[in-house]
Amino acid sequence: MFKKFTNACVAIVQKYLPDPFLFAAILTFIVFILGVFVTNQSPLEMVVHWGDGFWGLLAFSMQMALVLVTGHTLANAPIIKKGLRKLASIPKTPTQAIFAVTFVGLVACWINWGFGLVIGALYARELARQIKTVDYRLLIASAYSGFVVWHAGISGSIPLKLATAGPGLSEATAGVVVDPISTSETIFAPYNLIIVAIILVTMPLLNRAMHPKAEDVIAVDPELLVDEDLGVKVENPTFADKMENSPILSILIGAMGFTFIINYFINNGFDLNLDIVNFIFLFTGIILHGTPRKFLDAIIVAVRGTAGIVLQFPFYAGIMGMMTGLSASGSSLAVVISNGFVNISNETTFPFFSFLSAGVVNFFVPSGGGQWAVQAPIMMPASAELGVSAAKTGMSIAWGDAWTNLIQPFWALPALGIAGLGARDIMGYCIVDLIYTGIIISLGLMLL
Repeated sequence: MFKKFTNACVAIVQKYLPDPFLFAAILTFIVFILGVFVTNQSPLEMVVHWGDGFWGLLAFSMQMALVLVTGHTLANAPIIKKGLRKLASIPKTPTQAIFAVTFVGLVACWINWGFGLVIGALYARELARQIKTVDYRLLIASAYSGFVVWHAGISGSIPLKLATAGPGLSEATAGVVVDPISTSETIFAPYNLIIVAIILVTMPLLNRAMHPKAEDVIAVDPELLVDEDLGVKVENPTFADKMENSPILSILIGAMGFTFIINYFINNGFDLNLDIVNFIFLFTGIILHGTPRKFLDAIIVAVRGTAGIVLQFPFYAGIMGMMTGLSASGSSLAVVISNGFVNISNETTFPFFSFLSAGVVNFFVPSGGGQWAVQAPIMMPASAELGVSAAKTGMSIAWGDAWTNLIQPFWALPALGIAGLGARDIMGYCIVDLIYTGIIISLGLMLL
């Protein structure tokens, strides 16, 4: 029964899920129409919200492109490839490979979401090289499935915002939260750690159980995993060629980069934001490739996978603009959705409906920070009125934001770029993970 259900999900997604760009375009029109009829804004007003928001994720788009490029480039460094091969040699069977990549992805994403997205996909690629009979689609889906725990981990933007003192905290929560809330009440709260632990133990088993029969396996196209020859020997090298192939400049610029990295951790502790992750990947790659020429050649190969990010992120920024664009009465689609869930909640069900509303809003506003800005002023006062702790409400929103990322192509693009796959290749399996984790998270938020 389980195999039949999984196969049905995969078949439906393969048949009906459009390319991620078309998916973003369809979402654009859906939000546009809903904005006109639900918030009583004119078509022109919705177009203005769309256009005003369109370029709102440019900085973030560059960060995500660099996650893909620097991670891919680092993985192509000889010593890293050797390490990944050694790690990938531990599993011996397809089901062991699925188990291993799920576990690694979950742990890495809990530590840092950007790190986890890259490491999971790179580990999956290396496993596919060594275990030829593993289903490549499920392997990449399993690597990506670990992303579901990121917002409950130590890089979760909402719990970290709640823990940050300052006037911004009171403003974001409509005056409900004035003093910072320690991460011991959010990330390291017993109920949150129990949810993470259950997912960590059981999701590798779930993904392993989804592996198709041998006759139904779709193995990776070997051409996807062929490493390009990055070393081109130059006959009669010029002075410029000698500079490009000298390790001196790489060592010097790498030393400068690591001086900053060490100083950063001394002053900030283990604060792995996206900028410092990219910084570490970039300068580690520069050093490990040995020469500027080898590093530049690796960058050129890696950049080819960024097309989806460059094209689609602006459209999601436009969707976010329409979701949060206010009407003359001060309403927006995101506000209407959030209020709708608040109105049907009580003290027991409020964490669940906060989680569910965040999952719905996240589909159209796939940004933890953006979602907090939209929902915190609504959900936090409601939680105070119902007698639900602000910490648990914040984590309910955080879990909802992470949950529907499983079927939101926006976040899968870096992993898909590394893997050389499309969204429809993995989303059927991710639907099964979505249903399962939704049950676990919902019960945990209500009962623990």
